Amino acid sequence: MKKTFGVLGSGMQGTAAAYDLARFASPNQIFLADASLEQATRSADRVNRLVDRSICHPVQLNALDPLALAQFLIPVDVLLSCVPYWMHPKIAKTAIETGTNMCDLGGNTTVTRETLALDTFAKAAGVTLIPDTGLAPGLVNSIGLYLIEHLDVAESVKLFCGVLPQHPQPPFNYKLTFNIEGLLTEYMYSAIALRDGEIVSLDTLADLEELTIEELGVMEAFNTSGGTSTAPYTLQGRVRNYQYKTIRWPGHCERMRIFRDFGLWNEEPVDVKGQSVRPKDVFCKVFGDALRSIQDLDQCVIRGVGIGTRGAEKLKIQIDIFDKQCEETGFTSMERTTGFSIAIHAAAIAAGSLPAGCIPYESALTGTEFCREIQKRGIKLTVTEER
Repeated sequence: MKKTFGVLGSGMQGTAAAYDLARFASPNQIFLADASLEQATRSADRVNRLVDRSICHPVQLNALDPLALAQFLIPVDVLLSCVPYWMHPKIAKTAIETGTNMCDLGGNTTVTRETLALDTFAKAAGVTLIPDTGLAPGLVNSIGLYLIEHLDVAESVKLFCGVLPQHPQPPFNYKLTFNIEGLLTEYMYSAIALRDGEIVSLDTLADLEELTIEELGVMEAFNTSGGTSTAPYTLQGRVRNYQYKTIRWPGHCERMRIFRDFGLWNEEPVDVKGQSVRPKDVFCKVFGDALRSIQDLDQCVIRGVGIGTRGAEKLKIQIDIFDKQCEETGFTSMERTTGFSIAIHAAAIAAGSLPAGCIPYESALTGTEFCREIQKRGIKLTVTEER
């Protein structure tokens, strides 16, 4: 039976997710909801043009209004939450009440734990709910799972990911591809990893290392928060070391540390000429607007390196993804790798292949299953093995 999908948030990732559902999920219909009806209509029209049929319908909705959200969810079988991360648990509660399956883009591990804490209620309602189904967390952890699955004994998994401008402009060599608050969350909070089998908390904007990417040359990688999400806890006992780092053009990390170290990301208000302001709010406005003004195509670089044994042999497996903005559809690489990922999980839920309850991302689909699906979308994985 064909399913009805609902997408909350008709911005970059939500539109790409709706497009993917239209192509691969055989939907009955897709409702694309946003606080702005104009935005929702524009995005729905774009999806319909790309797939050459009227499958996507715009809806104006305040997702934080439980009554309005519940009404929206009545005909929906699977909901994709593509709104800011802090909204996901609130939306999940309403989805459980209406018996609507759901997945979200995650973005903050503490918030994800709030969603996972609804497991008992989700099971009682017969609802499947999967958080963190975006890029990082999300796709990169599927790469990690693939590496573990293809080793008999996994010693370490290192994951790297960066969405970058194709023509970097100094001094930051960066293009904002999602909201500035989400970017600062990655840079401000601790990173969770596995070290020698133990859960550890690592400083962000730290552990800087060089990484050579064939298409780009020498890049830098450093700790950021959220990329592993709950995976270190779930995978403890299956792999001894598990870590995620963000890739940037060289010099970016040091410049970001200056803002942090001099208090420009502080959330406590300060007095400025008689006005109480939060430094972080000012930074997000000024720096965020400046980054958003940069016009450039994007590209996504992902690398996973797994070391372990298969049989009697010591083995290193490396997976590389180098994806650029799609000229045919106009979707950026960030939209493709994030929006397509959440849609893959939504389709799996719709197919009835997952049990009820709140399922950590890394316990939903196998890495092998996900990698097979993402390659159907034209995102190429290069896998190399070295003994």
